Amino acid sequence: MAARPSGGENRLVSLPLSRIRVIMKSSPEVSSINQDALFLTARATELFVQYLASYSYKHGRGKEKRALTYSDLSHTAEECETFQFLADILPKKILASKYLKMLEKEKRDGEVKEEEKEEEEDESEEDAES
Repeated sequence: MAARPSGGENRLVSLPLSRIRVIMKSSPEVSSINQDALFLTARATELFVQYLASYSYKHGRGKEKRALTYSDLSHTAEECETFQFLADILPKKILASKYLKMLEKEKRDGEVKEEEKEEEEDESEEDAES
């Protein structure tokens, strides 16, 4: 087990342990949280975020701009197999106008599919009557 000062654990992690405790306790399977587990979860989370940020920076446009952007993170979540579980959390940003066009297209496609289903049902009924 890693040695750490009991009172100085807040200096070893940047994330607030009280918030992490609240998140962990929100799970119905968790009844109590060991201080070591809390500390290790905080540290692991920090390391994960650090890795995500550095990977996104190296493989995105961050090097060109000397900055890490949301689009770098969303691109990483979409393209890198390791981070694909984050794709729903970090979706690519789109303009509202493009989103509205997508909704209209989906609505039109949905109406076309409904009409096709109705036609198929009508044909089935006609076949059953004959």
